[in-house]
Amino acid sequence: MPLRPTIAAFGQIDGQLAVGGVPLERLAERVGSTPFFAYDRALLTGRVKLLRSTLPPRIRLSYAIKANPMPAVVQHLATQVDCFDVASASEMRTALDTPLPPANISFAGPGKNEASITQAVAAGVTIEIESATEAGRIVQAGGRLGLRPRVAIRVNPDFEVKGSGMRMGGGPQQFGIDAEKVPSLLADLAAADVEFLGFHVFAGSQNLNADFLCLAQRRTVDLILRLADKSPPVRYVNLGGGFGIPYFDKDQPLDLRAIGANLAQLLETAIQPNLPEARVVIELGRYIVGECGVYVTRVVDRKESRGREYLVVDGGLHHQLAASGNFGQVIRRNYPIAVGNRLCEDVGEAVTVVGCLCTPLDLLGDNVRLPRAEIGDLIVLFQAGAYGLTASPTAFLGHPPPLEVLI
Repeated sequence: MPLRPTIAAFGQIDGQLAVGGVPLERLAERVGSTPFFAYDRALLTGRVKLLRSTLPPRIRLSYAIKANPMPAVVQHLATQVDCFDVASASEMRTALDTPLPPANISFAGPGKNEASITQAVAAGVTIEIESATEAGRIVQAGGRLGLRPRVAIRVNPDFEVKGSGMRMGGGPQQFGIDAEKVPSLLADLAAADVEFLGFHVFAGSQNLNADFLCLAQRRTVDLILRLADKSPPVRYVNLGGGFGIPYFDKDQPLDLRAIGANLAQLLETAIQPNLPEARVVIELGRYIVGECGVYVTRVVDRKESRGREYLVVDGGLHHQLAASGNFGQVIRRNYPIAVGNRLCEDVGEAVTVVGCLCTPLDLLGDNVRLPRAEIGDLIVLFQAGAYGLTASPTAFLGHPPPLEVLI
């Protein structure tokens, strides 16, 4: 059976998937139980190297920890990227435990309460303001602590990004300050004792269309330049990210070279001439970690029901909500899936892979063609490095949580 790109990226040993050079059955023994998530350290490093070699050297890479906050993954990426973006006080603590300086950590997301804002001001991270209320809380926290908060404004742009799996900008949004309201907030900040750094615009995620992303970047830069005319000197420009990864059969990988060429032109013709002090950031989560991880679950039962063959595994949607189709899919489609310890065997049957939960929603592979799997075999779901464990309802029905390993 020819290796699909997802399998080829990890490699195989003796007909088994290999993660970090360890064959799957041995890795399962090393972990001690199934199900589990496994992340490949070399693939993470290689992904960042790909970005470094394709994007302009001046671009700084920020890892969005919400994609995968496993401490070992974050510690490893602290040696690879320039910055971290966090979306909660818990993620901020994880980031602060790494060698990256607090000034290289940004804190975004709506609903920052007084406690988390106080922690951020005390730590010296950059707080991205998402409402007038947050701005007031930041100023008050700085006054209480005798510190000058580092702030940027997250802007809700006056445009939408086509092709994004999840739109987070344009129209009414809970994210950021509407672009037309930014000048008023800037005036308020000018009278406050804060260190204003710049702007962050993030309009959408999981986009595989380079043309749409390039257009969004151009419109983002135009918007920031307009806002910069009414602001103090801009030293921080976060252009967001939204780079998608292929999940399904018809998905084509993002043309990263086109993105790099577009960013190079924007730097040369727009950003450098007008914002010479600006540190320009691309913020990525899924694109860095998504294809570097797998979810491994063991077959615990085989059954036939009215002509359909089922594989029942010891994992499920409580660990991999996205793969079950219940995390944003309008029409459910199968994630890449394999019998991880039978890669060299021919496809022998059409089966439906279901989890151990007492709900028909617990579906991991619907009518997929696989080598015949028996009780004890290991089913692998790919593209599991991002929005897996922490994006899933782990407490549902009381099953134990999976382990995570970085190999």
